[in-house]
Amino acid sequence: MADVLQVNVVAADRVVWSGEASQVIARTSEGDTGILPNHSPLLAVLVPSGVEVFSTGGEREVVAVDGGFISVQHNRVSILSEYASRGEEISLDAAEKELAEANRQLDAGDDSEETRKHYQRAAAQVKAAQKRQGNSGLGH
Repeated sequence: MADVLQVNVVAADRVVWSGEASQVIARTSEGDTGILPNHSPLLAVLVPSGVEVFSTGGEREVVAVDGGFISVQHNRVSILSEYASRGEEISLDAAEKELAEANRQLDAGDDSEETRKHYQRAAAQVKAAQKRQGNSGLGH
């Protein structure tokens, strides 16, 4: 099929999702971006969020990313992030607890890089889990 996207979601330690898709929706620093087959070339910065991949088999996969980049060219979509996790691997309750803990650390004045990364990953996990459960989390 010519009108299919070849999608790879890659974290620092593994390939999180790879396959054919009909559509990808990712949140960039410019806002939500929808990618369909034959999309014009794109390189954009991702923000912590849940990326949605709609496979050609009709499945919707939500992947939490803590930032990174999305590259689109010739129906190939590459999503590169230091951290990425499939929505099915995430517990919303556990992610919300992690986010609350990271918020407490930030509110207590801990502005270290480690704490900021903890916050970003937890926020991404919460957003992905909410999307997976049908709550788009718009406005967050």
